[in-house]
Amino acid sequence: MPHPHAAVHTRSRRRPAVLAGVLATALLGALGNAPVAHAAEPGGARAPQPAACPDGVPEQARCWTGTDANGAHYAMAVPQDWNGSLVVHAHGGPDLGDASDPERSVDDLGRWAVMVDEGYAWVGSSYRRGGYGTRMAVADTESARRAFVAAFGTPRRTYLHGQSWGGNVAAKAAESHGARGPYDGVLLTNGVLGGGSRGYDHRVDLRVVYQHYCRNHPRPDEPQYPLWQGLPADSALTSADLRARLQECTGLASAPADRTERQQRNLDDILAVTRIPERALESHLRFATFTFRDIVHERLDGRNPFGNRGVRYTGSHDDAALNAGVARFAADPSARRDLSYDSDLTGEATVPVLTLHAIDDPTAFVEHESAYRATLEGAGRDEHLVQTFTEEREHSGLSPAEYANSLAALDRWARTGDRPTPRSVAASCPAFDARYGTGCFYDPAYRPAPYASRVRPRPGGTDWPAMTAEQERAWSGIEGVGIEP
Repeated sequence: MPHPHAAVHTRSRRRPAVLAGVLATALLGALGNAPVAHAAEPGGARAPQPAACPDGVPEQARCWTGTDANGAHYAMAVPQDWNGSLVVHAHGGPDLGDASDPERSVDDLGRWAVMVDEGYAWVGSSYRRGGYGTRMAVADTESARRAFVAAFGTPRRTYLHGQSWGGNVAAKAAESHGARGPYDGVLLTNGVLGGGSRGYDHRVDLRVVYQHYCRNHPRPDEPQYPLWQGLPADSALTSADLRARLQECTGLASAPADRTERQQRNLDDILAVTRIPERALESHLRFATFTFRDIVHERLDGRNPFGNRGVRYTGSHDDAALNAGVARFAADPSARRDLSYDSDLTGEATVPVLTLHAIDDPTAFVEHESAYRATLEGAGRDEHLVQTFTEEREHSGLSPAEYANSLAALDRWARTGDRPTPRSVAASCPAFDARYGTGCFYDPAYRPAPYASRVRPRPGGTDWPAMTAEQERAWSGIEGVGIEP
């Protein structure tokens, strides 16, 4: 569900130009014409072509779309009064599908048009395909950045922005490039920062708890399969079918007064045990169905990266019966290793990282921020991290005034080395809200509870089998083994 302020933009507002020096002159010259043309594009790539800007982008901005050599579509925008810096956007999801969706990057540009309105150029990739693959998304995000540089030259500063799963992608991209990389700072908003090897454990729990109470996914008279698959590879089940089964079991779409006693008890038990908000239950179950199928069958050759042996479930009307009857399984160590390699974070941050997270985010729980902080602390890099929190309740968008404020705070930090605090970031927001009128909802004193307080940890450690030299080479090229490109 979009944030109520997500479409609010000030299309007519203009910022004074701040470009200076030889670099600024060169960049403004590029703006006066089409992007730099190349004689030939490798692998069927399409160089950036002028395109209509989506709604919300400032009226005098110019937009382009293109396709990279891997088939990933991208969109670019440059405001009339460009400040010389670039925001590289990593989108969330992951979306599902075999091909890159050309509309995804254009839609994202419209959603985050506030960044263009603030004077930044913007580029974002649709990724080369749908489905899981953090390293694939990192490579495609970098490809989009390079396409921008080829067209307009090197920006004064370059910032990564990742939203939702895109937060995982952006954090991974920053770690992959290191201190000498192209990025000057990273903004992570409502990020899925626990990594793939544990970031979806709450959905594993939902899948087995739901089946314990509902017994309709699959039904007893349907072919049976291990729940960690999400679905069999050839299943024809649709989102509408899943919604109907959820309604049948819990009456989720009905008013409480219209639910049967059994439906209400099922719903109460599922929500209490999984700690998933009622309003997000269907979306989490979709992920634990269709995205799990993608991860298992399309990315891991049918191997299981998920487990719940040793997890004790509590909060139901009968915990003993639940724990005795719930499906149990253990992860294939090689599958969990590959998922971890693809998406888990090392904490090796070398540039400023500012996070912004809604405290009541129903999709990427705010406790993901605790997991991320612990990762950076373990790497001795937490001095590069500042986390901010807002009293908002949506996942897909935050107040545009907060996005503008966060980007400005990150830019000041990168330029001056003066590390902000949650309180100083909150204090600077009203100046942006005076322009956007979408509200500032910061809670500077908030600190999230540990990740394990929200998502039950899996017993055991991370003693996974080592990769072979061939696997290491394949992963380095983002192809061939495990979570494929």
